[in-house]
Amino acid sequence: MIRPVIVAVVLAMAATAAQARIIENACNRSDRSAANPALCNCIQQVADLTLSRQDQKLAATFFRDPHQAQVIRQSDNSSHESFWKRYKAFGANAKSYCSGRPVS
Repeated sequence: MIRPVIVAVVLAMAATAAQARIIENACNRSDRSAANPALCNCIQQVADLTLSRQDQKLAATFFRDPHQAQVIRQSDNSSHESFWKRYKAFGANAKSYCSGRPVS
């Protein structure tokens, strides 16, 4: 009886993980010279630990349009201010955690 429940939970988690590589995908598609699969994967790992899915979607837009980050940072919107605090913490954590990673 417990076995089908465990299988369902594992399948749901795997499906979510497979489609939620928002930051990693944006990073890999970016034209930044430092972007590479290993680094982008590392940054995604940090994002998964520190940012909600909604935050990741907004942060991913910065790879396509870096000016958008400036717009959000300077916004008077309180939700943007809260996001920016989380995003800064994410950036600091990603830099610390991923800076020593080998590049591919």
